[in-house]
Amino acid sequence: VHMVESGGGLVQAGGSLRLSCTVTGTIFEIDRMGWYRRPPGKQREEVALITDSGTTTYAQDVEGRFTISGDTKKKSVYLQMNGLKVEDTAVYSCYVRQNKWPDVRSNWGQGTQVTVSS
Repeated sequence: VHMVESGGGLVQAGGSLRLSCTVTGTIFEIDRMGWYRRPPGKQREEVALITDSGTTTYAQDVEGRFTISGDTKKKSVYLQMNGLKVEDTAVYSCYVRQNKWPDVRSNWGQGTQVTVSS
């Protein structure tokens, strides 16, 4: 599975960024895509997910500020991040889950750095 992520960068607090991810090399149908992040010195955490039916979920601390969009059939996912805070600084990785029960495969991309300055 190959993922191309883009859109990270340095932004001031209150600013916006838009992350993009396209996926190739999958074998089975994708049933969900999304974004995870790893803040400095912390564990990876889920940020937002979108399913093949269009259902979206968000981590509590980004809800209302971040918007996920995309299309699992087109193998692309986006994350619009508004009202960025210093604590949003992290490496953001694209996520994809392929599902052909009982074979379920999850993959994460290399990530793109998002740095929010005060």
